[in-house]
This record gives sequence, structure tokens and C-alpha cells, in this order.
Amino acid sequence: MSDQATQVSSNKEKVNVVGTHLQNNGYHDSLPPYDSEKMIKEFLRQPPSKAVDENLLEFSEAMRSVAKALRRVSEGKASAQAEAAEWKRKYELEREKNLQQKHKGEVTEGLQNHSDQENSSIEQTDKCCGKHGICSHEVLRDDIMVSKTKFIHDLAMRKAPFKLLWGCNGGKNGQHKHDVVSFEKGNITAAARSSKQISLKWESHPQTVLILTKPNSTPVRVLCAEMVRWLKDIKKIDVIVEPRVKAELLAENSYFNFVQTWEDDDEILLLHTKVDLIITLGGDGTVLWAASMFKGPVPPVVPFSLGSLGFMTPFQSELYRDSLDTILRGPISITLRHRLQCHVIRESAKDELDTEDPILVLNEVTIDRGMSSYLTLLECYCDNSFVTCVQGDGLILSTTSGSTAYSLAAGGSMVHPQVPGILFTPICPHSLSFRPLILPEHVTLRVQVPFNSRGHAWASFDGKDRKQLSAGDALICSIAPWPVPTACLVDSTNDFLRSIHEGLHWNLRKPQSSDGPRDH
Repeated sequence: MSDQATQVSSNKEKVNVVGTHLQNNGYHDSLPPYDSEKMIKEFLRQPPSKAVDENLLEFSEAMRSVAKALRRVSEGKASAQAEAAEWKRKYELEREKNLQQKHKGEVTEGLQNHSDQENSSIEQTDKCCGKHGICSHEVLRDDIMVSKTKFIHDLAMRKAPFKLLWGCNGGKNGQHKHDVVSFEKGNITAAARSSKQISLKWESHPQTVLILTKPNSTPVRVLCAEMVRWLKDIKKIDVIVEPRVKAELLAENSYFNFVQTWEDDDEILLLHTKVDLIITLGGDGTVLWAASMFKGPVPPVVPFSLGSLGFMTPFQSELYRDSLDTILRGPISITLRHRLQCHVIRESAKDELDTEDPILVLNEVTIDRGMSSYLTLLECYCDNSFVTCVQGDGLILSTTSGSTAYSLAAGGSMVHPQVPGILFTPICPHSLSFRPLILPEHVTLRVQVPFNSRGHAWASFDGKDRKQLSAGDALICSIAPWPVPTACLVDSTNDFLRSIHEGLHWNLRKPQSSDGPRDH
């Protein structure tokens, strides 16, 4: 049988089937045979139904999640391969360098060459730090000078030499590494870091001060006017205030015409190039406001306490003249308060670099369920390594300065503000074993709303700038390269302990009575 005959036979069978269907549904008696055949042909020409199964839709969304996960894995693999290649290159260079030194003259000459190389490494490190800002380090070496005979005797007993790498701000990605520790004795000692107390010494007398105040407060307004007079008349320092504050001062007295301010946001971006010192009059919220104004480097902040708790405001407003005299003279102890740099990546983004404008926070970024009645579902990654899925009311990513704020209320630990790290604190988790974490400062955290989430999530940054996170959106957080230096009344540890004792009444209880039985 030919193909044409087979096709005709197949069409007849379809017509018979459709005709039977029409007959069973009551259409046979109402239509003549010609019309019935015409209707059947039109029915056969109709395209298939466009209805989409919900299971197929869920499957496609799941496949998109898998595709994104595979992309992240491939990117992580490529990064690891590149890092391994770099380490191999450094190893080959070091091996070649050691072989060359092995064939040099006497042992004493080799020791002298090694000392010269250490001095050169120190000079290069100092140049790096001077160019890119604060980078503390310490070169470890043997400080015991021995004779040539004893050195040869101990040569076979010593450990293999090695080097440690230390990070420094700079480079394309915000950090680069260089050799800062090189020593022969194989004992590792902690190098100097920013966790040590830091002092600030003025190289020239401060010329310009920015004063930021808490709004709608009569005591703050009176103190501000008095402080501005004293700074200008006694200390001969230029004063910059907010436009709102300048209007209040001029409404009080035309004497304050000398006070400077800004007119638009572009001038705010340049404040750090003009201001030597920032004075805040208010509570911790005023310090947060001051930090949010600076998207890059932040001048030293002197916070005066006119608020409630005052974890970051150790200076008393009644003694502002003595305090400012000491600070303007210097040197002073400061606390480097780290900030989080946050990026929101939408699901429609082309790649990981297609992000919204960065947001800097001094306390914490909070991701919660907002007005939704469903639990939040968040996938959390740390440097491309899966951490956990958060199911509960939300998640807090906090700095150590913010450890005594929302994170503490959610069950997180109190942490000294100069401890470099990121606090990972769940909010009312739907699991009894979900305990808070403290992660190192060099990691990058990624919190993503999966496609199978039942509702949206909301992110707020230091309690404001609330953003909605839909399915597929992600939030990237890392330590910002620009900390907020705040002046200390005594030093960072003393100020921190005083704040938790006085502000939180930490471990405050009545002393145990001395009466009663005793050990003999």
C-alpha cells in the first residue's frame, strides 16, 4: 500500500472516531453529513491545547535553581583552579630561589643575604601600607645572635623555613597579599593586627569640624549653639552643620552666619576631603546617621551622649570643653568599627556584577518575612560554600559593633567591637538546634530567596532603606574596606565594658550574704 493510501485511511479513521464522538454527544441528528465532515476537518486543523500543567511550571523553576547552582559551582571551581595555579607558581619561584641560595658561598654570607632580603621585604610592606591605608603587621625573626660554629651545629636541628601571607587593602578586588612574615624558627606567633589598641596622633592641628545633631531636641539645640560659639571663638575652627541645623541657628541669632553647610548630595560625597573631625550630639542613632552619610572613608567621630543607652557614645556633654581640648591636642585612642557592604542582586540580573548600588551598615542588615504569614525560606552561602537553609522569622547579619543591638535581642553573643567578624544570628528559627555563628571578617555571605519560597522577604539596613527580595533575588554581604573610627574616652575595652555594665546592667545582682556555714 502506498504512503498516500495509508494517509487517506488514517484520516478516515479519525473522521469515524470524531463522528462517533459527535453522535454520542447528540450532534448526528442535528447536522447533515456534509456539515459534519466539514466540522470534523476543522476540528483536526485546530492546534493542541495551550494549558500548562502546574507540575511542569514547578519543574521549570526547579531547573532554573539547579542551573544557577551549577553556575556558582563552575565559578567556584574556576576560582579554585586559578588560586591553585598561583600557589604552584609561587612554589616554583621559591624552590628556584632556594636552589640558587644553596650554591652560594659560605654559610655566613648566605645568612647575611637572607637578612638583606628580610629588610627589603619590610621596606616593600611599609610602602604598601603607606599607600593603601591601615595595614598592621609584624616581622618575626630570631633575635639571638650566635657564633658561626654554633650556627653550623644547629643547622641540621632547625625546622624548615616558611613564609606567611598577610592581607592588605588595595588591588583590584579590595585586597592583595604580600610577604610580611619570614623567619627561620618554625614557630608561628600572632602578628600585630587591628585588634590591638589603636592611637590617633594629629600631624597638624584640625581646621574643620562637622557637627551632626539629633533632631527635635531642645537640649541638643542649646548645646549645639554653645559648642559652635566655643569652637569658632576660642579654638578658631571652621564649623560645618546640616542645612536644618544652620536654619535653626540663624533663626536664633544672625551671629551664626559663618557656619557652613551643603546644598546637594554631590557635596556630601566630598565631605571626607574637607572635614578633620565629626562631632555627634545624640545617641547611637546619631552615630549611625553620621556613618551612613559617608560612603567611603570616614573622618574620626567624637560621639557625645545625649540619648538613651549609649553603647557608642562615651563622652559626657557637660564636659565637652575638656574632652574636645584633649582630642584636638591628641593623641587619642580610637575604635575602628567595621561596616558591612551589602549588594542586592535581582533574579533578572545578567551576572553577579549586575547589582544595585551598595549599602553600608554599621550595626546590621536584617532579612525578615515582613507582613507575610509564611516562614521565611533563605538559602545561605559563605564563600560559595553552602551554610544552611533558614526557616523562621528571618536572619540578622551583624557587625561586632551591632552585637549589642538587634543580634543580642535575638540571642546572639556580645562581642568586643574591635574583634573582626560577622555575626550570623537567626530570628526565631523553626529548629531548636539552630545556634548563632560568628564568621571571620574576610568571608563573603550570600543570602538568596529560593524559587520555591512561599512568600517574599524584606531586607532592612540599620533599620531603614527597606527592600523587597522576591524569589531568585540575593543579598551579598562582606566587610567594607572603610571602617568608622570613633574616639574612646579611655580605651576601646574600657569603654565597651562600661557600656554593657551601665547600659545593660550586665550580670548585675545582689551580693551573696556572708552569713551561714563556711568551709573549715
